[in-house]
Amino acid sequence: METYEIFKDLAIIIIAAKSCGIIAKKFNAPMVVGEIIAGLLIGPSIFGIVEQSVFLAMMAEIGVLMLMFNAGLGTNLRDLIKTGPKAVLIACSGVAVPLLGGYLAYSAYYGFAPKGSDQFYEAVFIGVIMTATSVSITVETLKELGKLKGEVGTTILSAAIVDDIIGIIVLTFVIGFKSASVEPGKVVSNTALFFLFAIGVGIIVYYIFKYMDAIWPHSRRIPIFGLTLCFAMAYVAEKYFGIADITGAFVAGIILCNIKDSDYIAEKMDISSYMLFGPIFFASIGLKTNISNVSSSMIIFSVIFVVVALMTKIIGCGIVAKICRFKNKDCIKIGVGMMTRGEVALIVAQKGLGVNMIDSAYFTTVILLIITSSLITPIIMKLLYSTDKKR
Repeated sequence: METYEIFKDLAIIIIAAKSCGIIAKKFNAPMVVGEIIAGLLIGPSIFGIVEQSVFLAMMAEIGVLMLMFNAGLGTNLRDLIKTGPKAVLIACSGVAVPLLGGYLAYSAYYGFAPKGSDQFYEAVFIGVIMTATSVSITVETLKELGKLKGEVGTTILSAAIVDDIIGIIVLTFVIGFKSASVEPGKVVSNTALFFLFAIGVGIIVYYIFKYMDAIWPHSRRIPIFGLTLCFAMAYVAEKYFGIADITGAFVAGIILCNIKDSDYIAEKMDISSYMLFGPIFFASIGLKTNISNVSSSMIIFSVIFVVVALMTKIIGCGIVAKICRFKNKDCIKIGVGMMTRGEVALIVAQKGLGVNMIDSAYFTTVILLIITSSLITPIIMKLLYSTDKKR
């Protein structure tokens, strides 16, 4: 490929992703859904205008890191502490039940594989994909209903934050266990050492940024240094601890989430992510997916995957919410609010493909889950709250 050809691809990706994103938003669906569909349209599935390349893959990887960094920046540790153990328990169950459900669904459909085999790890990774939660759609719905600040809304939001943290840790463990050259004990120790390292470095970096915040408030050098931290933590995580780079990027965001200019950093990161890296990442998912080659067997599994993914979140989060003494209807609201999937599920799937834990065909399955959960969650939430108003 000639160097200048990449400019044509970038122009097509950006205009297609943004156009489809705007159309999706008109139908009250996330822009992410539109951007993925754009990738399907311009990729090998339909028109075949743009082909995946090494350059686009690297740009998409940067997009992943920036998305995870922003996710960390958006974490409010103070609110997380205020919600107490309820959100943590709900999040733990919201990870464990889908993880088990995904493994069992895959194994029941394709057959139970011996532990340590490639098929066994693929089954486990299908469960890992199911653990992800994206509450952006739920948050918008609760805002519209005026219920975001209530106990249920706060619990959903806090549980989703914890859910993503636990999900990233699970992802780190599973990828580590897959490597034949790495012993299970080493995976555990490397993960523990990384988080100890992150705590130590995080405390020092937090105070450095706090000092910079005081002498250079709202200056562009703060986001620049923040992005540097993101890439540095991603590199250190992969290079020295064998931990997924997205974990390092997410931790970098967590480190900076409570400084005064955290929103300012997120705002500046969002510009690059929104304009370039984000669209490339989400469109690249579509470029990697060829739905024309999807077999009838994969279509059936995709339907099973979506049903299991939705139900396990409702069951896992709902049961623990009941144990935490929420009312029956509130338990259902929490479960439904936690069942939406979005960019984190895609990021996890992308990482699995990168380390050969799943086949690219499963992107179709994940995309179907994101679209389905994004469309039905607002409808169910509004129905649940509408019956409250009648009382």
